[in-house]
Amino acid sequence: MTRYAMITGASSGLGLALAEALARRGRNLILVARQRETLEPVAMELTQRFGVEVLFRACDLSQPLRLSGFVLELEEGERRIDLLVNCAGQRTYGPFLAHEWADEQDLLEVNVLALSRLCHAIGNLMAIQGGGQILNVAGLAGMAPGPWMATYAASKAYVLSFSQALREELKRTGIKVSVLCPGPVRSSRRRIAHLDGKPRCLSPEEVALYTVRALDKNRTLIMPGRRNRWLAFAPRLLPRWLVRKLAGVIHRRYCPAGME
Repeated sequence: MTRYAMITGASSGLGLALAEALARRGRNLILVARQRETLEPVAMELTQRFGVEVLFRACDLSQPLRLSGFVLELEEGERRIDLLVNCAGQRTYGPFLAHEWADEQDLLEVNVLALSRLCHAIGNLMAIQGGGQILNVAGLAGMAPGPWMATYAASKAYVLSFSQALREELKRTGIKVSVLCPGPVRSSRRRIAHLDGKPRCLSPEEVALYTVRALDKNRTLIMPGRRNRWLAFAPRLLPRWLVRKLAGVIHRRYCPAGME
């Protein structure tokens, strides 16, 4: 039976870089993102470049009914997924009360509920198959409370805790669980374009290469970059009130204009 790695959020950024890194290793892929028109050319290019089978599925993970339909399709299908990469995510900036609730709800649907649903559904399939591997993408924001990114930081804290708990639970099933905390990643998105080109930001390709190597070693916490590892350790040494203050200062500094 053909095996696949399934990647959500695979049409751009880190998700796309992880898809390319895995395709380069000969992995067949199932790519998931919102828009078919962005997924189809990616699938064609990866197939042509690396000679692997690349399937794609357009699914808005913030829509529970669409996610349920996709999960049912996976459960009733015959394709074996032995690597699940939950990379899809949403982010909001600025004061929590200033946001539309619909935006906050979409963030929670994608970052928390869809991720958990896919872990549950595909995890059960992996258990029947005798094993597999799950990679959830959290972030440094999940290491501490995040004023001016409150919902996003809380969602990533959930992913970080959830993934480590799953790893312990699933050891005997043959399912390996890892969590990626990449820190700031260079991006073409306008809202964080001010981070691009600075030495402290790794490229998506650098993060992806580090990640696939860490997956080979079955690492629990994958954290590319020495600076990011220091930043993750710092909240353990400082009083929590100070951690909150510093996080708030940093997040307000990088809050896009007009959102404060």
